[in-house]
Amino acid sequence: MHLSIADITAAFPKFRVAVVAVDDLAITGARPPALDALIAEREAECRQRWGQRELSQVPGIAAWREAYKGFGIKKTSYRSSVERLVKRVTAGERLPVVNSFVDLYNVVSLTHVFCCGADDRDKVAPPLAFRYAREGDSFRDMAAAADADPEDPPKPGEVVYADARHVLCRRWNWRQDARTGIDPNTTRAVATIQANGVGDLEAAVADFVALVAAHCGGHCRVAVADHATPVVTL
Repeated sequence: MHLSIADITAAFPKFRVAVVAVDDLAITGARPPALDALIAEREAECRQRWGQRELSQVPGIAAWREAYKGFGIKKTSYRSSVERLVKRVTAGERLPVVNSFVDLYNVVSLTHVFCCGADDRDKVAPPLAFRYAREGDSFRDMAAAADADPEDPPKPGEVVYADARHVLCRRWNWRQDARTGIDPNTTRAVATIQANGVGDLEAAVADFVALVAAHCGGHCRVAVADHATPVVTL
């Protein structure tokens, strides 16, 4: 499985992404008590660390706001996934309960202020790429209203994460496609942990790998793509 960021490295040279292939997953729909306790602890740490600051003053969030401006996103309605998590938690809410795997990558995202996401490896068609949107790209909005058309193709010039068939995530890391999501039947996943010039990516990866082993029984293989190595293989 290959992942490329070659299309965007000239414009975004600070972008680094760890791509993680995860095997032998055992995912639960409910959040296990041990994972819930860990998430609650980290939510409290997030509130203590960032609760008195404007979101624009959080370095990891500011880096993604600047990146979004770099491909034309100026509306505050389009914010990176990690900004939405930090905003939710500092407002006193808990991270959403989705399933044990999604919950643990969300807490890694919250802890390290990196954007994280994952797709079911049996539903994606490699190669994978962070690239600019192309004519004919398809995206099915996982958050579309029941009475709305879920097809919401990206705009020209937008940075997307895609496989060989369709876009997996619009606006870099804003919202994921509905067709490749993780659920309790997923046994193989491909996850990304995305950095943009701020933070310790290696620490976030180590945290993610340990949490996967502890709470989902999975085994991980990792590769990191950056400006110097824009194409990696797992």
